[in-house]
Amino acid sequence: MLDPGPDICSDVLLGALAVLRAAQAQTDFASDCSIFGNKIDLENVTVLSTEFVWAGTNVTLQGVASSDLCRAVMNVATSERSGIRLEAWSPKNYISRFLRTGNGGIGGRIQHDDLDHAASLGFAAIGANNGHDGMTGEPFLNNPDVVTDFSWRSLHTGVVVGKQLTETFYGAPHNKSYYLGCSTGGRQGFKAVQDFPDDFDGVVAGAPAVAFTGMIYWSGSLITVTGTPEDPTFVPTNAWLSIIHDEVLKQCDALDGAADGLLENPDLCNFDVTPLICADGNSTNCLTETQAATVRTLLSPIYDPNGDVVYPRLQPGAEYLAGLATFTGQPSSYTQDWYRYVVYNDTTWDPATLSIDDYTVARAQNPADIETYNGDLSAFAAAGGKVLHYHGLVDGLITSENSKRYYAHVQQTMNKQPAELDEFYRFFPISGMSHCVGGQGPYRIGNVAGAAGTTPDENVLMSMVRWVEEGVAPEVVRGAGANGTYWRAHCKWPKTNKYVGPGAYEDESAWQCS
Repeated sequence: MLDPGPDICSDVLLGALAVLRAAQAQTDFASDCSIFGNKIDLENVTVLSTEFVWAGTNVTLQGVASSDLCRAVMNVATSERSGIRLEAWSPKNYISRFLRTGNGGIGGRIQHDDLDHAASLGFAAIGANNGHDGMTGEPFLNNPDVVTDFSWRSLHTGVVVGKQLTETFYGAPHNKSYYLGCSTGGRQGFKAVQDFPDDFDGVVAGAPAVAFTGMIYWSGSLITVTGTPEDPTFVPTNAWLSIIHDEVLKQCDALDGAADGLLENPDLCNFDVTPLICADGNSTNCLTETQAATVRTLLSPIYDPNGDVVYPRLQPGAEYLAGLATFTGQPSSYTQDWYRYVVYNDTTWDPATLSIDDYTVARAQNPADIETYNGDLSAFAAAGGKVLHYHGLVDGLITSENSKRYYAHVQQTMNKQPAELDEFYRFFPISGMSHCVGGQGPYRIGNVAGAAGTTPDENVLMSMVRWVEEGVAPEVVRGAGANGTYWRAHCKWPKTNKYVGPGAYEDESAWQCS
């Protein structure tokens, strides 16, 4: 028999000790989690459960936990007739960073995928249901406290309670605080920037539903333009997906230098629907004059009687998703719920009657400042906060034109040039990204689970961390295609991407911000 020698024996022993230490650390962490609920003694907080979750465990119907963590669930009263359900995901690989997640739509559920994404990167992550369960506005009826939770109180309360929970579990305060959210979550991020400047060191806010009343009105106005599928004004879904989108690309795709199926700068596209009008109106490959008028209206801004913009146009290139999800000839459930349960407190209100007068009423109400359109971000800047704002350029639910409008509003309000705003506020349009996730191009930027990478150059959240903690501000946000075969660097507004070659359009170096 050969003598293994002292070095090999030593290596075996060290390996065994490492395994034992890891097992003990796992046991200690699980033990800390089991007693966490008993340590929570906060006003208005009722703990429902605490549990240790192994990596790979199916936590909810929405996914699988990516890391070992302690999951705590609790109710938090926000008034005598309102409250939020809150979850704290405390990972074993904690790196002294706190993160609050946002919500989506009318917002009655916790975004577990976002919690998992943050926890997998070592953040102590907090999420809440935004003041009610379910994805309808029925709980708003005759209860302005629930509306206040939806507007801002759920978000801010979750931050206050969440930071206390993090300190209780880990025995020390966090070092830095972050936010991650899109859509309604994007609006929530800007609500924090505008009204609670000390809550976060860094905010990543996508496709924000700011100018909320205008967005809700726009969504509801669509059916008044399209009619139902039986009406002559209606444009069928297949027309949006094929002939209209194809004509947009024919007219505008190459304006950025490459015919790659994506518009890098939709501002350059002045789409003309005229070539699609039929001679006889009977072809499936063209539009009637009436349908063409519908397309022109749907792709144009909405103005009030004073000539002020209510909501900007849908950006060209996004008609593909809008045809699937927005221009369907069905009433907008968000608009219906907002007017029924908030504006009028009348469950019989008919969305078919929506007019600009309804918008005026809703805009004047602006309950709990749901509008989220304050352009003065000076308090956030003075506190040292950073905000990274992104929006998909094929978003058919919330037009990226609204993000550009808000950026301009901040510029005008604060009287700052882009180079000055760059110190604390940067906006990145993302070509090929649909509404927050998915799309037809390099949309994987690390804003949600399933990121293409975890380094600051591959992940928008970690890019924000580098900006806050190292002072290295992002000049671009890199995104990967769905299949991971190519990357593209998305430019910081007001710069836009231009194909300069000489490689194929999939070659990241073939593009230049200008």
